[in-house]
Amino acid sequence: MSLQETSARHIIPWAKPVFAGREKEYVEDAFVSTRISGGHYIERFEREFAAFCGSPHGLAVSSGTSALYLALRALGLGPGDEVIVPGFTFVAPVNMILETGATPVYADVDPLTWCLDPVSAGGKVTRRTKAILPVHLYGNVCHMQGLLDLARSKNLCVVEDAAQAAFSSCQGRYAGTWGDMGCFSFHATKTIFMGEGGGVLTPNRSYYEKMLVLRDHGMRKDKRYWHDVRGYNFRLTNLQAAVGCAQLENVERIIHCRRKVYEWYCQYLNVIEGVTLQVFRPEVTPVVWTMAVRVDPRYFKGDRDFMMKALGRAGIETRPGFYPVSAMELYQASPLPVAEEIAARIICLPFYSDLSEEQIVLICEEIKKIRA
Repeated sequence: MSLQETSARHIIPWAKPVFAGREKEYVEDAFVSTRISGGHYIERFEREFAAFCGSPHGLAVSSGTSALYLALRALGLGPGDEVIVPGFTFVAPVNMILETGATPVYADVDPLTWCLDPVSAGGKVTRRTKAILPVHLYGNVCHMQGLLDLARSKNLCVVEDAAQAAFSSCQGRYAGTWGDMGCFSFHATKTIFMGEGGGVLTPNRSYYEKMLVLRDHGMRKDKRYWHDVRGYNFRLTNLQAAVGCAQLENVERIIHCRRKVYEWYCQYLNVIEGVTLQVFRPEVTPVVWTMAVRVDPRYFKGDRDFMMKALGRAGIETRPGFYPVSAMELYQASPLPVAEEIAARIICLPFYSDLSEEQIVLICEEIKKIRA
């Protein structure tokens, strides 16, 4: 598609699913097999995703949110317990902590990486703290060594939210494999997708077996319709897993394409004064989920929201940064100055595997038009 054609159509979506190969074939196979709910594609995806990431145990579930809840339930969290979580995040981990009856305790984020700050997290530990829940934001990986050192010194568990960072790595180790459990999303906008869907990786056999039971109504595996714990229907369908298997077959190509898109963005955004990119520490090799940039309104004709509207009029769909929990009365959070400053200035630009260099040039040219 030429630059002129793109401009004329005025359609560059913020995200879109890109089919990688055999998705249709596998879905049709699952459909005609009549194994619509359970089936071999679920088992295959669990096995292959865990193996690719280097984790002993993998569990496929209905969403990234249910993955978080199962992980927290496997830890036995409940009223009186506290979990440290970043104050700048999509709210799913916060909501799931609350659903267990535990209390989320909000720490601030690093001003460069935008991820949970180990120093701020360390200052939030009390005798009631049971776990730390770092969120790998926009494809970045948190300072996991610092967080693990803190967790070990205080005898805390670590549950990683890697929903936005599948296949990102730190020191050669994938996000979601550092802690006791790592939770993933396979929503339609994610690096690999199933439409909806999620997963949990863990090296701990006991946690894995607890989650297996909780995922299926709390029903014992050796005694059908017998329940020792209250569980849920968090199962993934075979049809969704079929899509996931096809995506996973081509994951190296997907990763390559997303890295190329990120490189193009860096090339054209780095020359625009007033635009700052998220910082990845040298030991992090990211697979970016979305192109989140921080804008300084002093260099533009208006603030972040003004810029988003201007880009929208040019046919470029964007998203804001997440609202910090401290801005929402529901979560009763104390002020988080770094999170609040960052959140007000982030624009998430279009990002998907087949976004072209010409489209990225167009996006960056439209940003330049908004400069003061």
